[in-house]
Amino acid sequence: MAVNTQFSIAVHLLAALGCRKGKETTSGQLATSVNTSPSFVRRTLSKLSKAGLVETVTGKAGACWLGKKPEQISLLDIYQAVGAPKAFAIHAYASQKACPVSCNIKKALDKALSKTQKAMEKSLEDIALAEIIADLAK
Repeated sequence: MAVNTQFSIAVHLLAALGCRKGKETTSGQLATSVNTSPSFVRRTLSKLSKAGLVETVTGKAGACWLGKKPEQISLLDIYQAVGAPKAFAIHAYASQKACPVSCNIKKALDKALSKTQKAMEKSLEDIALAEIIADLAK
């Protein structure tokens, strides 16, 4: 099963920018920190910029910095900005008409997982990027 890491990478990028305290930073510098390509970093930064979490200057001397104070950015803001997938997905297998579990599991799971998703998002909303940055120093 593939694992989606776009949320954790986005948090990594923003934490790195937060640690630089407003200093302009290039996608190459961030790529080194994440151990990925600058083009991948730029794609992620584009999403974060559209959400107002990052400000950027493009071109040969391109750079970026946080668009808000770390205290004003929640992990939910980041999660939503990058369009990260839901915590759990329900399988897409066809229902087997002869099995009542097969016919009703998706509806039952959707109800339960919706509650779980809302709880996770509430938790992310309560954690500021500043907390992540503070934990880096420990």
